[in-house]
Amino acid sequence: MLKRFKKSLRKSQTDVESILWYHLRNRYFQNHKFRRQHMLCGYIVDFVCLEKRLVIELDGGQHNEDGQIKYDSVRTLKLENDGFLVLRFWNNEILTNIEGVLEMIDEVLNGRPLTRRAKNARRPLPQGER
Repeated sequence: MLKRFKKSLRKSQTDVESILWYHLRNRYFQNHKFRRQHMLCGYIVDFVCLEKRLVIELDGGQHNEDGQIKYDSVRTLKLENDGFLVLRFWNNEILTNIEGVLEMIDEVLNGRPLTRRAKNARRPLPQGER
């Protein structure tokens, strides 16, 4: 069942997912292999680099609702317990600051300390996404 759902997510990816995927696909980003809508630890993650154990999640406004925040926290904890680092970005960050998003991903892939908090921190939604 999850396998079919994963396939449908790939076919109907959002515009924001398409933008980030453009930069990550086909080893374009520093020759790292990323997968999209990949099944991992019983969940389907937006993007993952298995080699670096990095998960990237893109969040829309629904991820700021109480039930979704709790679900995301449990999901992230499970992934982290399995050795993955989870980076979360608001959709608005992809649309307005793709360079900054890619820079943060670059920092993680190259083992440099992050210049801003990225790990599972719940940031307030950007203006216009409330």
